[in-house]
Order: sequence, then C-alpha cells, then structure tokens
Amino acid sequence: MPQIWMTYDELGTLCGCDAMEAREYAKHLSLDRRRSRDGATRVKLNHTLMMQFFATVREAEPDLDGAIAALRETHRRMAEPLALEAAYERRGTV
Repeated sequence: MPQIWMTYDELGTLCGCDAMEAREYAKHLSLDRRRSRDGATRVKLNHTLMMQFFATVREAEPDLDGAIAALRETHRRMAEPLALEAAYERRGTV
C-alpha cells in the first residue's frame, strides 16, 4: 500500500476545511505526523483518506483511467510474443 503524506494545507483542501481544522482532524484521527526537510509538518493519510484522494484525482483527470488501461493493454501485447518465445525455448523447439 502506498504512503501519501500531506501538509495541513493539502489535507484541508482534500477535506474542505482550513489548515487549522485539518490539524485538529489529523490529531483526532491519530494520523502519523512528521516534520519534513522543508520544515513543513506532514501527516500520513489513512486508508479512507487515501481513497478520497484517489477519487479526487480521478475526478480531476477523467482520462487517467483510460490512459492506465491503454498502458496495460500495450504491456499485454508486448508480453505475448515474449511469453510464446519462452514457451518454445522450454520445449527446445527454437
């Protein structure tokens, strides 16, 4: 599972509140908090907030799912000849 860390401002944007409310929300949820090298405090999203984040990204980029599907299809097509070649090599017919 990926880890997504956000500043309080970013979390506030995701949750529809300001940074101070996001800070209190993070405390209430007992989210992991860490100060980054840039001096900002970031919180690690829990599963529910990650799903909300992914849904937000999908809404903002509706073609993203189509692009992912196209990449998977291209990978499948490119892998087929390699799989056939490997099968022939195992049989000793190449």
